[in-house]
Amino acid sequence: MPKYYEFKVCGYYLYYTASCVIEAMHVHASDRKLTEAGSAKFFVKSNGDTTVEKTGMLNEREIRKIRKFIKLHYKEMYIRWQQTADTGFYGEK
Repeated sequence: MPKYYEFKVCGYYLYYTASCVIEAMHVHASDRKLTEAGSAKFFVKSNGDTTVEKTGMLNEREIRKIRKFIKLHYKEMYIRWQQTADTGFYGEK
């Protein structure tokens, strides 16, 4: 699974799966085997805001921190996303 960063954010790896690149840009957060089961999923908008698709095993505090991190770094994360995906930000046509 391609990781956005090699370090963890709030105890979780931020990544995407090769099978998910047909969807709009999003971020999975998981501390285990980097699979979708049990992970949180954040769709990323063109201004860095996120929509939480599922919370997985994360609590509200962790979700807030990860959303803030994504907001601060979404442009560089999008560059990484584009290396594999042809899709844009969430909500774009």
